[in-house]
Amino acid sequence: MANSRSWSIYGNSEIAQRYEILERVGYGAYADVYRAKRRDDGLPVALKEVHDYQSAYREIEALQLLRSSSPNVVTLHEFFWNDDDDAVLVLEYLPTDLATVIDEAKRRVGEGGEGIPVGEIKRWMLQIFEGVAACHGNLVVHRDLKPANLLISADGILKLADFGQSRILQQPGFLPGDDNPNWAEGEDTGEQAMMPQRNIGSAEENRSQEQASVGWLNNVHDPVTFSELNQEDSEDGLHKTDNLVNMQDTGSSFISSVAGDYSNNLLHSPCHDSENDMGDNEQGLTSCVGTRWYRAPELLYGSTNYGLEIDLWSVGCIFSELLALEPLFQGTADIDQLAKIINVLGNINEQTWPGCSSLPDYGKISFKDIQVPLGLKACLPNRSQSEVSLVERLVRCDPMARATALELMDDNYFNEEPLAVPVSKLKVPSTRSTQESSAADWDDQAWKKLGADSDFEDLGDMDFVQTDKGFSIRFS
Repeated sequence: MANSRSWSIYGNSEIAQRYEILERVGYGAYADVYRAKRRDDGLPVALKEVHDYQSAYREIEALQLLRSSSPNVVTLHEFFWNDDDDAVLVLEYLPTDLATVIDEAKRRVGEGGEGIPVGEIKRWMLQIFEGVAACHGNLVVHRDLKPANLLISADGILKLADFGQSRILQQPGFLPGDDNPNWAEGEDTGEQAMMPQRNIGSAEENRSQEQASVGWLNNVHDPVTFSELNQEDSEDGLHKTDNLVNMQDTGSSFISSVAGDYSNNLLHSPCHDSENDMGDNEQGLTSCVGTRWYRAPELLYGSTNYGLEIDLWSVGCIFSELLALEPLFQGTADIDQLAKIINVLGNINEQTWPGCSSLPDYGKISFKDIQVPLGLKACLPNRSQSEVSLVERLVRCDPMARATALELMDDNYFNEEPLAVPVSKLKVPSTRSTQESSAADWDDQAWKKLGADSDFEDLGDMDFVQTDKGFSIRFS
């Protein structure tokens, strides 16, 4: 929920001078989004008021770094962040998303029409790969890729958005503890946090930057520092009134804490996706990121030492959803999510995934051995072998076995007929199908719909076994 420092963008005179606010188009626990237009030239924009300090900072950090890297990453035009106020990001306005494309295709199928044509699926996937390749080329891990976070322009350009959970895995030149003027005390956390500086030119300069040609795919550049991105320094080395912000997606599902007295013991880091503080620390990253249906197995097992590969798993789930028009793994809780993955892909052990036994929660949860896994082919009936094979290259439990975005763009699938259609031929819905809802609202509605009141519902019999580390649970 919005914290005590939350404020309305209507009360900010600088925003009012530069933008005409038209309507609120999205809302949630961590942000409110407004449609607006820039007064000097009428450019449509989205104003995202972010109520969470850490989310705001991370989105600005990532989008500054990725600026001009790819046309398939949302553009941050500028931002406003005053002392004791929420941050407001000025982003390009994108009216719809890939979740709506899928919803529209399901509606057509229900009315006797066709789903998403193969040529359109290929174009959507190539755009996703291009955006992910740009992120990973800069060592940015998104950590919450899903159809609702893939926004689409009116002319069919898909863009990765909602970088509130993202992290940059390497930042040359910036190390905690260095005598660096770009480090400042984070007010909310009490810990050192690198505060990116505001770098806003005139409207004409901004438009010039936005229109600049970029070698976004063939020239994926090395990670750059904020000193390279921001040339205008304030007198004290930091614009205290302006900082970059990232909004955590507000429509995500939740990692559910285990019911009863076992909630603090069963899982290494029980949390709720949209309500945790994404508490990454010097020892590692948090496993409490992403939306469950698109969350990689290493996160479900509590890993804090993961990499870019978690995004590749999510992309595989998104591709499968474009093909089947339904999410691939629809777990009702983290344990159920793992059970569904194992049922399809097979047992998770050192033979199928070297190193898995070292994951924090691996020894705490075990499942009955699957003699004959269902397999991805059974989950994608009536789809070609090329399509199934591409999904298989991504949806692999072993992170090291997943193909990269750049590799997959060269997959034979994209050279087979029918070829990817031009962007101009894509069917683009006019608006998003649903408005974002708050985390609390989703939680209540979801459990009512599922008819479940704990993580253990519908999981069958289970055995508790005492171990030298406490206990483990085995589901049969």
